[in-house]
Amino acid sequence: MYKNKRVLGLITARGGSKGLPGKNIMPLAGKPVIAWTIEAALKSKYLDDLVLSTDDKRIAVAGRKYGAEVPFLRPKYLATDRSTSMEVVLHALSWLQQNGREYDYLVLLEPTSPLRESGDIDKAISILAENKVGAVSIVGVSRVEAAHPVFDVKLNKKGLLVPYVGSFKAAGRRQDITELYFFEGTVYVSEVEALKKRKSFYHEKTLPYIVPRWKSIEIDNIGDLICAEAMLKNIKVLKGCQNE
Repeated sequence: MYKNKRVLGLITARGGSKGLPGKNIMPLAGKPVIAWTIEAALKSKYLDDLVLSTDDKRIAVAGRKYGAEVPFLRPKYLATDRSTSMEVVLHALSWLQQNGREYDYLVLLEPTSPLRESGDIDKAISILAENKVGAVSIVGVSRVEAAHPVFDVKLNKKGLLVPYVGSFKAAGRRQDITELYFFEGTVYVSEVEALKKRKSFYHEKTLPYIVPRWKSIEIDNIGDLICAEAMLKNIKVLKGCQNE
């Protein structure tokens, strides 16, 4: 709870991943991928409940083992390649409401972002709750660096390189370019009523929760899994560099 506002932590994890089958329960630095998200959420000071929405009994078992609540199994029609995260979120809110459970804020936590910490969850909640600009949601973003559009090129009809934006001269020093950010999966927080109305975390009343590039890794393939394991094993080094 944050200042008398009830906060729901919701983890969404389906069993039918094609890019990396079974990724949510694959081993990562000694425990299933999903366990990292559950453990971070359970350490949060502000989450009142932590619910896991899944269609997969194996994921449900792993979720319960590490402390998440699994009050229902997600319907199959919400576990296809075409199912959207928002449909899953709204289904969970509806199910909980029908069972007498109401919340003021919802925090969506994707298990494929295992480097988030409880501090990220709590800080994002407090930033949103205390904002003075009328924002109703906050989402994780990270700074675009090497992949900034001024460094991108495409091929013309002759097969020669041409700038994607501007000119070759525009790709100057990184210190001189406009800062851009990309959406990543560390945390998504929204007022529940705004989420029901807008059916999105992204809109003109969304704040950024800025995370360092290393924390923004999302596990979509085996390479991501390997990188995440290396980072978790060197987390003190990463944090040290971040604070320099």
